[in-house]
Amino acid sequence: YYTMYSCDYLFHNLEAIVVEMQDSKSGVKGSDQKLNVTTIPHVINGKDIITWITNKMKTTPEEAEAFGTMLVAYGYIYPLQNHKKLVMCNDTSLYRFQTPYFWPTQKWVAEDTDYAIYLAKRNIRKKGMLEPYEQVHYNHLHEWLNHKWDFIVMQSTEQYKAGKERKKPDRVVFDCQERAYWIVNRPPVSVCDSVCNIFYQQAIMRSKVKSSVSLGALAKYATTYKNHDPFLAPCLPSNPWQTDNDTYWTLNMRLVDVPTKMRVERWSFSFFELLNDLRGRDDFKVFLKKEFSGENLAFWEAAEELKWGTASSITSKAETVFKTFLAPGAPRWINIDGRTMGLTVKGLDHPHRYVLEAAQTHVFLLMKKDTFFRYLKSPVYKDMQKKALNPEPHNFRLVVDPCCTFLTSLHNTFSLPARQKAMFGQVPLAVVINAKSLPRLCSHLVSFLTRKS
Repeated sequence: YYTMYSCDYLFHNLEAIVVEMQDSKSGVKGSDQKLNVTTIPHVINGKDIITWITNKMKTTPEEAEAFGTMLVAYGYIYPLQNHKKLVMCNDTSLYRFQTPYFWPTQKWVAEDTDYAIYLAKRNIRKKGMLEPYEQVHYNHLHEWLNHKWDFIVMQSTEQYKAGKERKKPDRVVFDCQERAYWIVNRPPVSVCDSVCNIFYQQAIMRSKVKSSVSLGALAKYATTYKNHDPFLAPCLPSNPWQTDNDTYWTLNMRLVDVPTKMRVERWSFSFFELLNDLRGRDDFKVFLKKEFSGENLAFWEAAEELKWGTASSITSKAETVFKTFLAPGAPRWINIDGRTMGLTVKGLDHPHRYVLEAAQTHVFLLMKKDTFFRYLKSPVYKDMQKKALNPEPHNFRLVVDPCCTFLTSLHNTFSLPARQKAMFGQVPLAVVINAKSLPRLCSHLVSFLTRKS
């Protein structure tokens, strides 16, 4: 398993070897090669690379080939002929050293926007003839980044025009370098993603929170919610799944007039619990109305409707939100910082589901850190605690069915296997009946009915 530090140490060692391989005197000898109709400088073949590694590291050709494959998989060397085959071949296959700008230690994050610009540029150059896996990625990114696709097309067009001004050998070399980078960082399905494998291993190994903190939070959560868990504490007045009485469901309807005391107590656990309960949210609205700050919760609800609503209504809802909460002089204008306001208003030019995410988070944290605690101390919440119902537990009387007496008598008459007794208890729900036991069963039934009559 790789840690963050061992991974950086690995890359720095690999780069030191790659720099040594490019030395003009002691490195791998390269030459100009004609590929298609263009002469590409500093081309090396796989056989020379493996020979150099074998002599330099005093190892076997097999290990040298495996080490060369690792250099190709991490993007330090890239193939010129079969660019999707990220292995080192011990033959005359042609390779080139990747420019240091695309090395992993540069921490150049391979974002979706950059990949979309690269695919759009290739789409222009290839006149729509992308490879199948590239076409799939292109269509997905076009749909996912539709709100800024005009910017992506503009950037790709400018880069394509700038590339046309370079000399053809330089243009071909840069295209090969860029393609090799994206083959490593956005590989086809059939290619092993070595860089992402290391990233995933680091993410799994990395501890986000100390174990003492996480265990303490877990114990606190279990203690807080213990009385609200039907497996740990009984439901009041009774569990409807056990007693076939629906009073519990009636008292805990979503918009009941007077909630139960346990339900009101749960609102104080967290601001999320309060908003998640529609009855609690209504009570919170009453408090905000008295505080003259109801626009914050109204904006949060409008952002939720935009996020989870239908795609066809996104544009109209975004326009309504802008006119109601964000526009200068809006009837319910919200007070957020200028940077968040600027980003939100700019994003509304191309609305999407998450265009209000920054402003919604800002308003949520404002209510969570300030308004929520004032609500818990307010007369509105205290009055609701006083009015809340505290139902008494139901005590159901056990009614003995005469059939149970008959089954008990059967249990004493017929000997059942020990396993079946353990399964059905002292009063079995099933009796094994065969040709021998049927007469005895009928006789026992007749005598039982005679006694009852």
